Amino acid sequence: MGHSLYVTSAEGHSGKSTVALGVLDTLLRGVERVGVFRPVARSTDERDFVLELLLAHDGVHLDYDECVGVTYEEVHEDPDAALSRIVDRFKAVERQCDTVVIVGSDYTDVATPTELAYNARIAANLGAPVLLVLTGRETDETRPRTPDELRQVAELSLPELTTAHATLLAVVVNRADPEQLDAIIDTVGAATHVPTWAIPEDPYLVAPTVEAVMHAVDGTLLKGDPALLAREALGVVIAAMSMENVLPRLMEGGLVVIPGDRSEMLLAALTAHSSATFPSLAGIVLNGGFALSPVIDRLIEGLDASLPIVATDLGTYPTAQRIAQTRGRLTATSQRKVDTALALFEQHVDADVLSSALGAGESDVVTPLMFEYGLLERARADLKRIVLPEGSDDRILQAAGTLLSRGVVELTILGDESDIRSRAAGLGVDIAAAMVTSPTDPELRERFAQEYAKLRAHKGVTVEDARDIVTDVSYFGTMMVHLGLADGMVSGAAHTTAHTITPALQFIKTVEGVTIVSSVFFMALADRVLVYGDCAIVPDPTAEQLADIAISAAATSEQFGIEPRIAMLSYSTGESGSGADVDKVRAATALVRERRPDLLVEGPIQYDAAADAAVAKAKMPESQVAGRATVFIFPDLNTGNNTYKAVQRSSGAVAIGPVLQGLRKPVNDLSRGALVRDIVNTVAITAIQAQKS
Repeated sequence: MGHSLYVTSAEGHSGKSTVALGVLDTLLRGVERVGVFRPVARSTDERDFVLELLLAHDGVHLDYDECVGVTYEEVHEDPDAALSRIVDRFKAVERQCDTVVIVGSDYTDVATPTELAYNARIAANLGAPVLLVLTGRETDETRPRTPDELRQVAELSLPELTTAHATLLAVVVNRADPEQLDAIIDTVGAATHVPTWAIPEDPYLVAPTVEAVMHAVDGTLLKGDPALLAREALGVVIAAMSMENVLPRLMEGGLVVIPGDRSEMLLAALTAHSSATFPSLAGIVLNGGFALSPVIDRLIEGLDASLPIVATDLGTYPTAQRIAQTRGRLTATSQRKVDTALALFEQHVDADVLSSALGAGESDVVTPLMFEYGLLERARADLKRIVLPEGSDDRILQAAGTLLSRGVVELTILGDESDIRSRAAGLGVDIAAAMVTSPTDPELRERFAQEYAKLRAHKGVTVEDARDIVTDVSYFGTMMVHLGLADGMVSGAAHTTAHTITPALQFIKTVEGVTIVSSVFFMALADRVLVYGDCAIVPDPTAEQLADIAISAAATSEQFGIEPRIAMLSYSTGESGSGADVDKVRAATALVRERRPDLLVEGPIQYDAAADAAVAKAKMPESQVAGRATVFIFPDLNTGNNTYKAVQRSSGAVAIGPVLQGLRKPVNDLSRGALVRDIVNTVAITAIQAQKS
């Protein structure tokens, strides 16, 4: 068991929650049970958004109430009694976890000599070393701090920790001047003599959402898509000048404040937003309490109807003042902010050094989250380009934003570039690094048509036919993979499985020695990952096809770090049963042994004998697979599909897939109910497959 870690800061507005999220994310990659704890919560009247952010992270399984120590009011009333309660509450969380990320208080005036001193005292009593977060900005946020100024802050903080007998583990300078990172690390590190990292300032993380601004100005949503209220406002333009002077001042992600009776400026801003020649806006605030005239209201309906337009009764000055005072928060609902925060932490904090300092070593257990992290890391190690044909689906755009911000893959998204980039911007998703390609691009369309007609000439397909066929996004994307313009394709969020894989079956074809395309699911149980096949593609495989599926599944499992021990499943074990179904499995097992004598395979075998060591000892005591199987091959689709869903629903296992196997180049199918997380995982899997295809 590693140490728990106390994340605290020397002053307010340090972005401590960003660092805590990064620490939590890092620990969850190698530790099975990571908890979170908030010794001093903001209040009992409203839930603590920092704690909610951390509890929302995949892999943390604790209730909000058990993760709170005391409130500020309790600390004010009796600091010693509050500390005793904090220790009691923490120990209850610690007993459930291997390590705990503890997040210190938020500088709202604790009445014992200083807030850092009280946090240090808590850390010492919890036996948790301190990760000290310094802010790289002046308290009024007018300018970045110099390395020497940050050294002075660090030197002033050290005696407070020492006096309370708290141990300083490391220092993170957050919101640091991007031009001074190395100098900051060297200067602060020399003063503290502990590992020191610096994370640069990112304006996006401190930008408020349009919804937060709307609440700050006591406004209401007059027009626009409510989903786009989640977009961050990266700046404010007060439209008090004439149109020709305001328009040049518009900025990407900006918020325009317009007096409600300036209809000409409102129309100008909407037109600029809809055009391709001005920046995309986050929203418009109409102040003054003026109602739109019916004719202007009707005209707006014909422009971009999705951009949020907020109405407030406040005047221009109080509106601008309240917007300026609205701070952005890193919350669980802002996926782009979460992605940005994690990407910055990954890039600027050495995860291995941090984990080693905490004593968080490698674990034999593989949780679902550990497996998913492994997918992202392996994909990131050798970047591949994946094509996503369904660019009009918001889930695809959101997943693309996560994949790009975390540096997992390179992406091509199919669709109209203007529409896709506009929708992504409206959702607050950054896909600037993605290539957007139209499936009607004349040059590519002609090239693909010629190639498709050549490949399908034996089926009577002409170039004229092919020109229509290849504009279908599945055919277009698959042709990109076939011709090497992309390394793999992921589709199916808005299309059927047949629509997704038919082009691949027509012209990508199977690898040499494999006669059938099949699928597997990675079944991530609480402590290990199993491979189930085939649960999605082949309805009733023959013995030869079943052997193909088993051999392909073994190759897939090896590619993803799972040692293949293959169980060829049936309703009987060994020689105990007979019948056509059992004989098929027995013949398939023999074919696997003949074609791949190096693989460990057992069959026919029942599921319990394959998975449970006690049952295996009674039924097949000499088997190297029984009781230890990692690859489970089902005799038919009906059995496989029902079994994986039963295990998923009854045990809480995470089913990742289906992952197609047997193709010369990777193409993978999504469920039409896929979540963003599912899309991210599938793209990472596809990229890993492409690394060896």
